[in-house]
Amino acid sequence: MRFRQKIQAVPRQAELSDLLPVAGFRLGTVCAGIRYPDRRDLVVMELAPGSRSAAVFTQNAFCAAPVTVAREHLQSGPPRYLLVNTGNANAGTGAQGLLDAARCCELLAAGAGCESTDVLPFSTGVIGEALPVEPIAAGLPEALAGLADAGWQDAARGILTTDTVPKGASRRLDIDGHTVTVTGIAKGAGMIRPDMATMLAFIATDAAINNDLLQACLERAVAGSFNRITVDGDTSTNDACVLVATGYSDLPAITAANGNYERVCQAVAGICDELAQAIIHDGEGATKFVTVAVENGLSTDECLQVAYTIAHSPLVKTALFASDPNWGRILAAIGRAGIPDLDLAGVDVFLDDICIVRHGEVAADYTEAAGQQVMDRDEITIRTVLGRGTVSERVWTCDLSYDYVKINAEYRT
Repeated sequence: MRFRQKIQAVPRQAELSDLLPVAGFRLGTVCAGIRYPDRRDLVVMELAPGSRSAAVFTQNAFCAAPVTVAREHLQSGPPRYLLVNTGNANAGTGAQGLLDAARCCELLAAGAGCESTDVLPFSTGVIGEALPVEPIAAGLPEALAGLADAGWQDAARGILTTDTVPKGASRRLDIDGHTVTVTGIAKGAGMIRPDMATMLAFIATDAAINNDLLQACLERAVAGSFNRITVDGDTSTNDACVLVATGYSDLPAITAANGNYERVCQAVAGICDELAQAIIHDGEGATKFVTVAVENGLSTDECLQVAYTIAHSPLVKTALFASDPNWGRILAAIGRAGIPDLDLAGVDVFLDDICIVRHGEVAADYTEAAGQQVMDRDEITIRTVLGRGTVSERVWTCDLSYDYVKINAEYRT
């Protein structure tokens, strides 16, 4: 087997592009010293009065304290502030963790002049350690004083943990002569199989959209983006994705699922796609961006079952890292995906446009050299044709490298 020399991962979004301000949404970021000195680790986001919000959260049963508190506060009414800390997940911390999350909301509310239920808390970092409330409390006045509509770039850096680059994206639309802006940021590089959204993502638009439509817009965008990525198959305790509509654009309020609504939803979906792909490009130790496509299945669940079995296979992922066209590992993953009554004679498998398996066996015209040429690429598509239906799905993943093991073995040191 031919192993390639380890190369440094280079994410697609190597530098954060200019992010467009969203009227009615301000951000302030500070170095609070939550875990490391002189590192941006505390972000406050202010939503203008009248803003609408939608959110989705992790499905992990061991959800973090801030997830529980944020869900409860959302039931009280639309939020005015989002509070994000890194360096500590406040997960697995029991009743004290809930008290600490609520306390941070109270501290921000006192400084901002609102109710504590107007604040949604979000945390990311090490699990199982008590949230250090004191540095958060000390950093809040500076974060509030620094609120600015141009604060997106600092905030994108302030929510990172093991990420190597910040992740952000913007869209500007012209709808019937009215300008609408959509901007979003996200963090995530490991413990990624979201099962709702991503590690953390925050998206805002100045369009005016009612709550039900906004929630539907977010759920639809998440389903095709953040819920179609995996680095390691581990769903985080802290995953959350929030979409805010401030209503500060002069576009008339969107109250029905019409053409204007679809335009905004397409922009939100585009932002989510870009951020989700940036997470895979920046996967811990990743050197390859891999699309796993499954076609001609009987159902969405069936296609995703095959796709995730391939994407989560350590043998497939290490072969990708080695640039080794060991297609037998892909075939074995398909075979153990648990698809009932799978007719092997109907299965074709491709590496990009190279057919490696036809009718369940090695393609007569396949050559190792052709497979090697594909595997040497930084971006690869593994396409499986099941030949038993009309449904297609895809997920995005990456390889499994030495650095992934090193990063996670040393995560707390």
